[in-house]
Amino acid sequence: MSISMNTPLVPTQARVGVFSIALGAYLPQFPSLVPEFEAQYQSFKATLPDGVEIIDGGLVTTKELAQAAGDKFRAADVDLVILQLLTYATSYNMLPAVRDLDVPVVLVNVQKLPAPDYKHTDTPTWLGQLYACGAVGEMVADLERAGKRHAVITGIQGGDPEVQREIEQWCRAAQVRRRFRDTNIAQIGRPYPGMMDLYIDETNLYHRMWLYTKQFDWEKMWAIADHVTDEAAIRAKAEDILATFDIEGGASVDTVWDMARYVVAFEQWVKDERLGLIASHYDGFAQGVAGQLDSMLIPAFSMLIKQHTACAVEGDIKVAMAMSILKTIAGTGQLSEMYSIDFPADICIIGHSGSGDADISQAHKPTMKIVPVFHGKTGGGYLTQFYPPTGAVTYLAITQDRNGVFKFVVAEGVNEPGDIFMFGDTNMRTRFSIGAREFCNRWSEAAPTHHMAAAVGRHIDTILKVAKIFNVQVDIVCR
Repeated sequence: MSISMNTPLVPTQARVGVFSIALGAYLPQFPSLVPEFEAQYQSFKATLPDGVEIIDGGLVTTKELAQAAGDKFRAADVDLVILQLLTYATSYNMLPAVRDLDVPVVLVNVQKLPAPDYKHTDTPTWLGQLYACGAVGEMVADLERAGKRHAVITGIQGGDPEVQREIEQWCRAAQVRRRFRDTNIAQIGRPYPGMMDLYIDETNLYHRMWLYTKQFDWEKMWAIADHVTDEAAIRAKAEDILATFDIEGGASVDTVWDMARYVVAFEQWVKDERLGLIASHYDGFAQGVAGQLDSMLIPAFSMLIKQHTACAVEGDIKVAMAMSILKTIAGTGQLSEMYSIDFPADICIIGHSGSGDADISQAHKPTMKIVPVFHGKTGGGYLTQFYPPTGAVTYLAITQDRNGVFKFVVAEGVNEPGDIFMFGDTNMRTRFSIGAREFCNRWSEAAPTHHMAAAVGRHIDTILKVAKIFNVQVDIVCR
């Protein structure tokens, strides 16, 4: 299930509870079904993507076996349950395995044979290879009555691309839950003053999205590299920075030495604190060492994003979450906002200043330059620009309603070639199926924050699965 070639600084692995069901009454009547079902179940488990930890509930044919599977799933704190329907089974084969879980149950209704051989099909062949669909409605009816989230995948066992695509999307979605549960978000400083759409209740965040916030003061961060003395590690990181960015005016290892020292320190800090996300904003007037760190935060955080730790500017926790979700499911996650509208071309210019995702810069190597002032913020320093490719793009914003309930706002569009701003900020030309004017209206009416995350490709289908796992609403603006 690998998405990006870069290894996360804090690795996580989704835990997927898997089991299969069949009616126990059939087995003594037709003994050939036992090896048939066992083979089908082993074959099915092999189709789950690499990178997930399978919590195996086994082949369930009785209530007691379902209870044993449920004990395993609860103990493992699974992120998702995938149930293979082998043939008809009563719902008591399923419910004890999932009744105490707060995760979606995905019913995989795969038939072994693509079509019946009507004249030569006997009862065990029908029950063993052609009758998975018989129990689907019963299972969903009882999941609904139990208040469980559910989904159904129907197809042919083995080699069905639609089935495989759905399973892989669900596993990627489950990885988001595991990442939020196993890592923390660092908040350094506070949100940009007056951007009240960014303000958040961290306790509510933990209760609703399972993400714990660790608070850090800038005074601690200024000293973060004081004890980094490993010159080999610093040199290797300096070479990594030079390989990642084209630096205006040229650069050498010596030029980026101090920056590399801070990146080495930040990487260790991320590992020590188990940080999957960072939201930061500095609004002081740093001098000396503090000013040096402030000037290089943008490229330093960009190096963390490259390694799957989402870093958001202006202290925006919600967009850091959106960036992390897209990075996890799509391999890219770039901070963005509406920049401008080209009305004659009917396209939106979308982007943002600050740290970004090198993996999204597929059209051109990222560039870095020094500017005397950051617009709207104190100080100056290094500015980075990333160059997303032309083609499909997905936008995700995370917002809240008046009761603190989270909501996803999503849209898909197409990035087109043409002129972009070149003053050092990442930006792209996106065409939407509903036009630029209507997109701006509908996106804004969905009440997102003014930030969103961007990813290469079309990912709304997977985002809908993430939303079902987190039990949040999704507003689809356009596809």
